[in-house]
Amino acid sequence: MKRILYLLFFLPLSVFAQQTVTVSVSNPSKTVRNDEPVVINLASYGNIHSALVTVDGQEIPCQLDDLNQDETFDELCFLVDLKGKEKKQYTVQLFSEGEPRTYPARVFAEMVLSNTKDKSLKKNQQNNFIESITARGDAAYTYNIQHHHGVDFESELNGIRIYFDERQTLDCYGKFKKQLELKETQFYTDKDQKAKGYGDDVLWVGQTFGLGAFRGWNGKEPTHVSPVKSRTQRIISYGPLRTIVEVIDKGWSAPSGILSPLTTHLSPLNMTLRYTQYAGHRDTDVDVFFNKNVSDYAFSTGIINVKNSVEFSDKKGLRACWGTDWPSTDTINFKRETVGLGICIPMKYVRSEEPANKDNYAFVVGTTDDRLQYKVIYCSDNETFGYHSAKEWFDFLTEWKKEVEKPIEVKY
Repeated sequence: MKRILYLLFFLPLSVFAQQTVTVSVSNPSKTVRNDEPVVINLASYGNIHSALVTVDGQEIPCQLDDLNQDETFDELCFLVDLKGKEKKQYTVQLFSEGEPRTYPARVFAEMVLSNTKDKSLKKNQQNNFIESITARGDAAYTYNIQHHHGVDFESELNGIRIYFDERQTLDCYGKFKKQLELKETQFYTDKDQKAKGYGDDVLWVGQTFGLGAFRGWNGKEPTHVSPVKSRTQRIISYGPLRTIVEVIDKGWSAPSGILSPLTTHLSPLNMTLRYTQYAGHRDTDVDVFFNKNVSDYAFSTGIINVKNSVEFSDKKGLRACWGTDWPSTDTINFKRETVGLGICIPMKYVRSEEPANKDNYAFVVGTTDDRLQYKVIYCSDNETFGYHSAKEWFDFLTEWKKEVEKPIEVKY
C-alpha cells in the first residue's frame, strides 16, 4: 500500500487531466502585442483545481481565479505575446485534482490596517495584513482605518491606491524602473529607498476624480458615493499575472442625475467596482456592476485637471492631460511631479463630455442595463521607460485606444 501511495504522489499532473482545451489566439493588427490577456471561462469545465498552459511545447505561467469567492475557480488567465497578424495555438490542461501551479509574481496587491501603537515599525513596514474590510455607512473618517488609506495594487509599470471613503479616488504612484515596489515602500518611500531608485506618490487628488474615480451625478456636478449603508474593499486575486480588487457600496442613495424628467425618486443601489491590473500593463480595467437596471440614473467619472495641465480629447471617449503639481502639502520631502493621465470609455456609455473646470475633466456616463466598463491609464515623467512630453503621451494614447478597440481574437 505504501509503495502504491508513493507512486501516486509522484505521478505527473497529466494523469489527473480532466480536459484538454486548444485555444487559438490571433492578433488582428499589424503591431506587436505583448502581455495580452487570454481569459477562459471555466463554468462548463467542472470543478477545476489546477491547470497547465503550453505553447510550442513550452510551459507558460497561468492563473486561476475565484471571482465570486465561493471556493471554486471561475476563470483561467494567461498572457500572450504576438507579432503583427500572428496566430498561435495554446494547449490548456485542466485538472480536477492538485493545487494551482506557482509562478514568479508580476503584480502585487495589499491591504494593511494602521498600527500606530507599535513604535518599532517604520511607516513603510506596517504588518497588520488583511484582504477584506467593511465599514458601516455612518463610520467616522474611514480614510484612516487602513495604512495607505485603502487597498493598493501594481504591475511593473504602475501603482495605484483607492481611498477607503466616500471619494473612492484612485491615487497614483510613479516609478523610475520597471519593477514591483509596493511591498517594500507601502506607498511611503523613505530616503534610503529613494536613493535606490524607488518611486513615490506623484499625484495630489483632493476631492477630484484623481485617476478615473466612479461617482454620482446630480445633473450639475459629480457627487461622492454617499450616503451608503456599508462600504467594503477586498482583494479577489493576488496574482501572479493579474490582481483583482473590488470596492462594494451597499445601499447607495445615488442621485438620479435627472436622466428622465418623469423620475422623482429612485431606490438605493448596490454597486461593485472591480479593478483588474494585468502584468506588463500601465492601464487598469474598471468594471462597474449594479444589483439592478440603472437606466434611470446618471453617473460621472473622469480625471483630475492637474495644475497647469494640457488637455487632450478625441471627443469619442478618450480624454487625457499632461501637467505638473505638488503631490503633497509636504514641499520639503516631495518635489513637483509631472504626470500624464488618461481615461477611455466606450461611447455607448458616454452621455456627455463636460467642459473642463478647475478640478476635473469629466464625463457624464450611464448604461441601459446593470453594468458598464472603462479603462484608466497614467505615466510619470520620472520613468526611464515611458513618456516625457504631452505630445508623446497623447500620441501613445491614440495608438493605445486603437488596440483597446481591436483586441486579440480568442477561440476555444
